[in-house]
Amino acid sequence: MCEPRHFDVAYAINPWMDPTGTVDRSLAQAQWTALVDAYRAHGHTVETIAPVPGLPDMVFAANSALVVAGRMLGARFHAPQRQPESGAYRTWYKDAGYQVHEPTEVCEGEGDLVPVRGLVLAGTGFRTTRAAHEEVRRHFGLPVVTLPLIDPRFYHLDTALFALDDGPEGNIAYYPGAFSAEARATLAELFPDALLATREDALAFGLNSVSDGRHVFVAPQATGLVGRLAERGYVPVPVDLSEIHKAGGGIKCCTQELRP
Repeated sequence: MCEPRHFDVAYAINPWMDPTGTVDRSLAQAQWTALVDAYRAHGHTVETIAPVPGLPDMVFAANSALVVAGRMLGARFHAPQRQPESGAYRTWYKDAGYQVHEPTEVCEGEGDLVPVRGLVLAGTGFRTTRAAHEEVRRHFGLPVVTLPLIDPRFYHLDTALFALDDGPEGNIAYYPGAFSAEARATLAELFPDALLATREDALAFGLNSVSDGRHVFVAPQATGLVGRLAERGYVPVPVDLSEIHKAGGGIKCCTQELRP
C-alpha cells in the first residue's frame, strides 16, 4: 500500500476525476490509515511503499502489478500521468526480492487482473489491452478469461468485480451492467452462484472490495451489497474511502495483494 501523502485530483483520466474540485488530503490520509488499521486488526500484514511527489495516483497500489504464487508481472500504464509510477514500484519489488517481469503491452496490474479459482479474470476496453492478456497467460501459466468492459465509469475490472474467495470453489461478486453481452454470458457460465450487485452499489465502489474469504473490506455506502454479503455468511468490514473515491478508486485500488 502507498499512503496518499501527495494525493490529489490534478487531471482527469476517468469519469470520476474533476480537477476543478477540492481534495481534503488530511481526510484521505485518515481514511487510508483506517483501512491499514482494519487489515492489521484482522490479522493481515501490510507492507508500504514511500509515495513520490508529483504522482498523486500512486496511492492506487493495486495497479502496480499482479503477484500470484510469488511470481510478479509489473505494470505499463495507459495514461502518461501515471507512467512514472512504474519505476518507483519496480524498485520496491526488486528490493523486496521479486524477479520483476515487465509487460510489453499496456497492463494495469490488479486493476484489470483478478485471480480466482485457478483462473485470471482479465478486463479490457479502457486500460489493459487484450494483447496483455496473452502475456499474463504465458507468464503465470494460468488460463486467462477476457472480459470486455463497456461502461467508462467502470474503467477497470476491479471497479466492477472482486473475488469473494479462492480455491476450487472460488466465487465472485460483480455488476453485470459493466460488461459486454459476451462477458456477461461467460461470467454466468463460470460463476452461476455469483453475487450480483446493483448499479447503485457498484457506483458506491462496493465492488472495489477486498475479501480474505471471510471478511470483506467494503465501502459502507454500498448498503445493499453489505447486506447481501452478510446473508451469504461473509463478515462485512465497512471502511469509508469517500475522499479517495474522487479519483475513481477505493479499497481494492489501494491494495496490492502479495500472494506467496
